[in-house]
Amino acid sequence: MIKSEKKLKELSEIFNKDNNILITDTIGLLREEQSLEGVIGLLTSLYDRTEYSQVRRTIEGFMNDLKDQAAAKEVIDEIRKKWKPDTISMLVSSCWQSGLDYSEYSIDLVRVFLNGDYVTAIECLTVIEESASELNNKRKAEIIKLIEESPLSPVIEKNALALELISILER
Repeated sequence: MIKSEKKLKELSEIFNKDNNILITDTIGLLREEQSLEGVIGLLTSLYDRTEYSQVRRTIEGFMNDLKDQAAAKEVIDEIRKKWKPDTISMLVSSCWQSGLDYSEYSIDLVRVFLNGDYVTAIECLTVIEESASELNNKRKAEIIKLIEESPLSPVIEKNALALELISILER
């Protein structure tokens, strides 16, 4: 990943304009460039505040196609922030769709699993399941304990997901 405050400032100015075509085109051009540190935060902020569906779909596509493993930390940093539930769901969805390794962030994902809505919990379960083979027994035990000590969800289906996640980790 490269770092360029100048480029981030330029992107921020474009993303703050009321020109959805320019914004969509700019995001498309980002796909062709070398990974830029900080762009995930800008895109997440834009996703969270825009209602324009084409911009949102373009951001989703960009996030789902991340290939630089260094981007995983930036995605998790954004997941830790207080975004709208659909923004968090999009970020978690990008974790499994991108194919990057998120095993070192399994605790963060379990917290989102426990605190998020049902759809986000399914996304988290998928990411954790994909990385379960990379987790050592100590980490698996930490996750299971975290799940078991959390209050039950008022959504019965989410409690079933928690049991499924424990089962996956115990394998």
